[in-house]
Amino acid sequence: MTRVAIVTGGTRGIGEAISIALKNQGCTVIANYCGNDDKAKAFSISTGIATAKWDVGDHEACIDNCARIAAEHGSLDIVVNNAGVTRDGTLARMSFEDWNEVMRINLGGCFNMAKASFTGMRERGWGRIVNIGSINGQAGQYGQVNYAAAKSGIHGFTKALAQEGAKFGVTVNAIAPGYIDTDMVAAVPPAVLEKIVAKIPVGRLGHASEIARGVVFLCSDNAGFVTGSTMSINGGQHMY
Repeated sequence: MTRVAIVTGGTRGIGEAISIALKNQGCTVIANYCGNDDKAKAFSISTGIATAKWDVGDHEACIDNCARIAAEHGSLDIVVNNAGVTRDGTLARMSFEDWNEVMRINLGGCFNMAKASFTGMRERGWGRIVNIGSINGQAGQYGQVNYAAAKSGIHGFTKALAQEGAKFGVTVNAIAPGYIDTDMVAAVPPAVLEKIVAKIPVGRLGHASEIARGVVFLCSDNAGFVTGSTMSINGGQHMY
């Protein structure tokens, strides 16, 4: 049976790797994006994966697009909540708009996408929701009170929703990546990046494909007894 999956923020970075990995496992994948039309078009041409544009922080857009995709494909079996933004700054310098935008998209997007898909999964007796958290949601990070709060909230959201879905065959898990060699990390000044890598016991940045492999496992039938868990993929940088 072909599973239908939506990966939010699925055309770039970690999301791109997840979309490709799920496709390679035989899933029908729709990669959501919000901003860069040219990048999304290039992604779709190179991978053969369909894209769909909407803002995951917009509740009605999530409801409408998930309903449309389920109607077109017959089901919506897998949701990977990967979309996220940063608006970094110390609390003293952070505006309410910077706080609210990160919460709206990073945490609100998880609620919106779960609200749009969870009932159908429960009714069919099978579903997988994987939420992408962060090491900075586990350990905190200077200058990221908004991002750390949103990602920490994702971990709590995951545990609570997992309890609602367990008896219906719907698992809800999270992955907390450490520092991964994406474009966002590549933009960090070399001196700062060197200090980051020095704190990672395995001695390197992670690869997006390593996060994707974790997602593939959690979305598989083999992970049916795994729910409410957070898989930390961070090279040993934060252990608890």
